[in-house]
Parts: sequence; C-alpha cells; structure tokens
Amino acid sequence: MTEKNPELARRARAALDLIAAEDADGLVPELLALAEMVHDHWGMERRKVLDAAVAADDRFQAELVHRLAARYHEVEPGAPARRSIVVLLANLGRMQPTIEMQRLDTRSALIGLAAEQDMHYDSPQLIRLAELEHADGRELPGEFVAVVRRTYLSQWHGGKTLGPLVARLHTPAVNPGEAWADRALADADELGEGWRRLLAHAATATAARPSAKWDKTGRALIESLGADQVRERLLSWLRLVGRPRTRLLLEQRYGPDVNAVFDPYNADALRGLAWLLSLLPAHPDTARTLGALVETSLRKVAGLGPVNPKVANAAVNALARIDGEAALAELARLATRVTFKGTLKLLNTGLDARAQALGLGREEVEELAVPAYGLTEVGRAEHRLGEVTALLEVRGPKAVLSWRNAHGKAVKSVPAAVRRDHADELKELKAAVKDLDKMLSAQSERLDRQFLARRTWPYAVWRERYLDHPLVGTLARRLLWTVDGTTVGYADGELRTLADTPVTEGTRVALWHPVGHEPAEIVAWRDWLERHGITQPFKQAHREVYLLTDAERATGTYSNRFAAHVLRQHQFHSLAAIRGWHNKLRLAVDDEAPPAVRELPQWGLRAEYWIAGDGGEHYEEITDSGSFLRLRTDQVRFYPLDAPQNSAHCYGGEYRMWLRDGTAPVDPLPLSDVPHLVLSEVLRDVDLFVGVASVGNDPTWQDGGPDGRFREYWTSYGFGDLNQSAETRRALLERLIPRLAIADRCTVEGRFLHVKGERHTYKIHLGSGNILMTPNDQYLCIVPKSSPAAPQTGYLPYEGDRMLAVILSKAMMLADDMKITDPTILSQL
Repeated sequence: MTEKNPELARRARAALDLIAAEDADGLVPELLALAEMVHDHWGMERRKVLDAAVAADDRFQAELVHRLAARYHEVEPGAPARRSIVVLLANLGRMQPTIEMQRLDTRSALIGLAAEQDMHYDSPQLIRLAELEHADGRELPGEFVAVVRRTYLSQWHGGKTLGPLVARLHTPAVNPGEAWADRALADADELGEGWRRLLAHAATATAARPSAKWDKTGRALIESLGADQVRERLLSWLRLVGRPRTRLLLEQRYGPDVNAVFDPYNADALRGLAWLLSLLPAHPDTARTLGALVETSLRKVAGLGPVNPKVANAAVNALARIDGEAALAELARLATRVTFKGTLKLLNTGLDARAQALGLGREEVEELAVPAYGLTEVGRAEHRLGEVTALLEVRGPKAVLSWRNAHGKAVKSVPAAVRRDHADELKELKAAVKDLDKMLSAQSERLDRQFLARRTWPYAVWRERYLDHPLVGTLARRLLWTVDGTTVGYADGELRTLADTPVTEGTRVALWHPVGHEPAEIVAWRDWLERHGITQPFKQAHREVYLLTDAERATGTYSNRFAAHVLRQHQFHSLAAIRGWHNKLRLAVDDEAPPAVRELPQWGLRAEYWIAGDGGEHYEEITDSGSFLRLRTDQVRFYPLDAPQNSAHCYGGEYRMWLRDGTAPVDPLPLSDVPHLVLSEVLRDVDLFVGVASVGNDPTWQDGGPDGRFREYWTSYGFGDLNQSAETRRALLERLIPRLAIADRCTVEGRFLHVKGERHTYKIHLGSGNILMTPNDQYLCIVPKSSPAAPQTGYLPYEGDRMLAVILSKAMMLADDMKITDPTILSQL
C-alpha cells in the first residue's frame, strides 16, 4: 500500500534518505514533522522509516536516540512534540540495547524523559537505565523510581517484568510529584527514620482491609512516635490530597487526564494513612479529614469516572473503625452525598453495623449521628474569646461566622487579638462553619427523602432530634408537620396551627405532604409561610402533586408522561443516585442493563424508569470509557418489590423480565393501585431528572446539537408545554413579579415571562429558561453561570430551584438591556 498523501510520501522518502546518509541531526526534525502529520500513528509506508532506523548502524542509532532525548528537553512542556518523541522512542525500542546509553548525557536525558511519563512503554529500557546508573554508583531520581513503580502496577504495559527492580527500590517511601506526597517526604526527612518507616508501612496497604499483622506493626510505629504527633502530621498530609500535581506528567492523546488522577502507588499509601488514623484515639479533625478524603477520591474525571474509589473505600472503612460521635456523623453525612455504588454500599454496611451494635434502627442512628458543631441553641452560638465575641449562626442553607468587639459593635474581619491569642479556637470555629455547611446540605436531602419513609416519631423524641436540635432544628422549624393529625408550622417561638394557635404537646408526629389535602388548605399554608417570612429548605407547601392523567388511566400499567426525552446520561446518573435510585451507566457494548430503579421497601414496591443509550452509531457521542453521552427515556412502571428484574439492551429495544428456575412473570401494577403519595413522589423524581438533565435546557443547542439530530426535540422541549415543576414556578412568579424593581417591565403570560427591554421584548420560557425576542421570535442564546446566585428579589418561599434563579437573573439583565456589555450577547441583539 502506498501513501495517498503526496506530502506524507515526500517526507517519508526524505527521512529514508537521511537515514541512509546517517544524518541523525537532520532526521529528528523530519521525524517530528512526520509525527505531527500522522498524529503519531506509524503505519503504512511510514513504518518503513522506523524499520530503516532499526536496521541502521549501531552508532547512528545511538546518536539518533541521543538527539531525540535531547530534543525532548528542549521542547516546551505541554507541546505535542514531546508526546511524539516518546512515541518515536517506543517504536524504536528494537534498536541496539545498550550502546545509546553509554553516554551519561544521553542516559540522563532518557531518565528525565521517562520521569515525566505516567507509565513507560519500554520496561526493558527502564531496567537497563537503572542497572547502568547503579553500576556507576548513581542514585536514581525519585521521579524515575515513580514511573518504574507505576509501570510495574500497570499489567497491560508489561510492567510485571519490573518486579525484581521494584523490590530493590526502597526509597523514596512514596512517589514524589503530588502535593501531599512531597510534604510527607519532606517531613519524614526532617523528622527522622521512624517517620520514614511509618510512611513506608502505609505504602504496603495493598489489600482491601488491614490485617491484624498490619495493624500491629502500625500501632508499634505510632507508639514510638506519639499518637498526637502522628495524627497532626497525617492530617496535614491528607488535607493536601487532590491538590494539583507539583510535577506535571506528559499528557496522553487518548484517555483520562493523567494529571487529574492519583498516582496508583501513592493510592496504596493513602489507604494506609487512613487505616493508621483509625488506630488513633477518636478526634473530630480525624473524622472531618477522612470524610473530605472520601469526597476527593470520588471526584469525577472525564473518561475515567471516580478518581480512586479504593482510597474512598479505605477512608470509609477507617471511619467505621473509629468510635465516637464525629466519625458516626461523617458516615451518616456521606451516606446522603455519595453516589458511587461500591462506596455507598460500604457506608450503608458501616451504619447498619453501628445501628446493630447500639440496638437501634438505621433511621434512629442517622438522627442521633447529627452533631451540633458548637451550636448551643437552634442555629446559634456565642463564643467569648478574650474581649471579643464570635457569633456562629445558621442563615438559611449556610453557616456564618461574625464578630463583635468588647463594646458589642459588629466588626467586619477577625480581630487581631483573636488571631494572636486564640488561634486554635479560631481554627475550630472556621472548621465548624465548613462542617455545618456540609451537614446542612446532607440533612436537607435526607429530610427531602423522608416523604416515602412512612416515619412517625413520639412527640418528645421528635422535639429532641428535630425541632430543638441545634442544627436539624434550623431545617425542621422551616417545615410543616402533623401532630396527632393536625398540621402545624413553627413561628414566633411556638408550633402553631393555620390560625396561629400554639400547639405545646402531642403524641405522634409526621412530616406533612400536600397529597390528600384540599387545594384551598395548601394555598392557605403557603400564605401562612409567606406571612411569617419562612423560606422552606426544599419544596414542601409548594411541592408538586402528580395525579393520574386520562392517558395514564388508558395505558393502565405504565406512564408515558416522561417518555421520548433526551437526557445527558452522566448528569441523570448522578442525580438519580442522590434521589435514592439505582442505575447502571449505559455502555456502547453488546450487553443488557436494568432500568433505573427506586426500591420502596416500606411500601413493598419497586419503581422503574425505562431508559436506553442514544447515539451508538455516532462514535463522537460516546466517552473514552465507552459510555453513551445521552439517553432516551421511555415508560415509568411499578412492580412488587420482589418481582423478577427487567432488562433491555444498552442500545435500546424491548425490556424483558429475567425469569430463572421456572419463575413466573409478574405483571406491572395498575397505576390506579399505586398509593397516591408513592405515585406523586416517584413521578416528581422523574420530572426532576428530565427538568435538570434534558438537552433541551442547553441554550447553545439551538442548532439541534450533533448533526442537528435533536433540533425538533430541543425546540419542542425548550418552548413547549410546561411540566408540573414549571407550573409551580409560574404560580410563584405571578406572586413574586409585583415585588421586583422591574415589575413594570414584566408579565407572566402562558408559558413565558415577558420582559420589556429598550432594544426588544423578550420571552423567557418558564421550563427551560430559553429566550425568544422580537421581532419574529428570534432566539437569544445566553449561557448562565454554573451557579447563578438569585438576584435580590425579597422573600422566596423555598430554596433549591436553580432554574428560577436563572430566569430571574436573565429577566433582571434583559429589563436593562442597554447596559449589557457582553460581546457574545450584544452580537445577537
């Protein structure tokens, strides 16, 4: 086969001529130019160039290797030519094995080149380099040791041949190049041999759990160094996990970013450090740091997924081994936040074990696990630090730390006397603010999932764990409850009825839900909340209620209300996990997967949302890890909890029930038989999935996305009929708009918020936030910030509606469109 590209053929001939003339100096730029043209793929006729180099004279080969290695270090870091040189040297690996490394400058350049790689493609070369350096009495650089270890751990690179070499490499104890590892190595060098042994012991944590022998060695090392000193150092190291690498590695053309993942050798050491912490006396800082390590280790990396689940799992196991309130609180908090299935299973196992040990139910343990974080009353605490008072308060979803001087006057910043004389107390207060923010979010999500839990509480227990709890009380006092069947809210220091009559005692308490209540009563409670200025932590009085439609009565056993949508798969997957659903990512493989499932054991039911991967014939719509970027949606069904599982091909197709051992098929339940509360909450979840993850929410997709395939869907979703959530938003805006500074420029009509600007009149869709403008309903693309802050609109009845914030921020900007300066927006106006 000959090259079809004349320029490629010409350069290949030129390279062959340079090899024949043994002109290594001229050949290097020619090879790099070829590499750029072929994107480092050395096949077809261009392979003859490499074969000719391999067959050339030994001394020419040595010179070529020297020139390539030297050129690598001359090229600017991050330049594609560096990757091309690595690929070239890997392809030339069949050349004379030792002659090119006799020169110290060549060997040094090759070692430096190898040290910048995540893994090396030529294990024999690593061995030769190490042997020659050892023979000359030269110490191997830590970064070179690191790539040897990483390559050894990578079986698909043939790294197992490196076993004998790795066994001889005892230093450094961990691989340099990560912020935490660099700090640990520096501390160990400064503090002495005992710390080096501790760090080396941590790096031996290669199993899923520590053995008794491993623990025994760890305890002995801790005892020799001092428990408090070990805790202080280990926590200082672990707080640096997840920081950017201190020495960047060469990026690969394909696959995940190697600088965004943990060094695999160091991951074992991180696991060991977590285990060592569990051998120390319980301490709030330990639990706090291990919890952060779990979340950092589960951070998503494109093309990979979670950074390193095995480190997250080690931190969870460590928390489960630590006694005390702080560790239990972290386990409970993480159980509401973690979505990665393997780690979530460990969290649930740890909480269940703790519940069994205490003789309590799982739900009770989660309630008892919520600490006060220094709050001495509901949402508030005062701490006296010398003549200064620190005020710790919960304001809505956030904790705030403020200061008052000796005269009781508020000051904006931390007083100098506090920084000087009360550094430890200040550090703990700042940590408490961060802990409160995390736990408030976790508890809000836990409470939001309680509607289907069928929980009731004895009145006195409920007051202790909810209404009067220093932290949970800030949420519970903004919700509605039923006390012995009477709906109550908290205002002016008391539980009160709709008529504001105080309720001071009771027997059983439950969380209130609008299902089963008359519309007039629901509206009255909304007015009551507004009258008392109460912003609920999530939708409760304004919660959407989903009743059966005529179409669903006709289909009988399934709902098509949320079918035929196109969702971003990974966003849907994460959101489903947060809402308590189990889902399996659809991969572009010949395999089947079950639908997204929410199990409802309290009701004996299982809800299913049928989905399928979209874009199997379009490779650009599949991630590097093989998962679809998007899904198409289908039916919602309900089955008995123990019914056999349904599944369908990942690409789509008919769902079938897996029947084993003669098991009879089980029909889906008629929707009319599903309890109203269950139906409403499940459909609300699915509405949320569509409302957040639909590609119709992307304002940049007016062209229909890839190849315009989704233009019709995007238009119908982005400007079509409102779903139940958007209808709730519409009703709220009708009440809210008259209070805005731009009220005279805004009206709510049908599906849109109309905003009159100086340049145009704009229509903002209340479901998607997409905008049309006069004349002729021309589309206006405005991409909102990732976390838009709600503009100053006065009272809002609930938190958490991001789309409401997007719509209001767009309305505020467009009402004063003469002041818009963004060139991207101005070009459309």
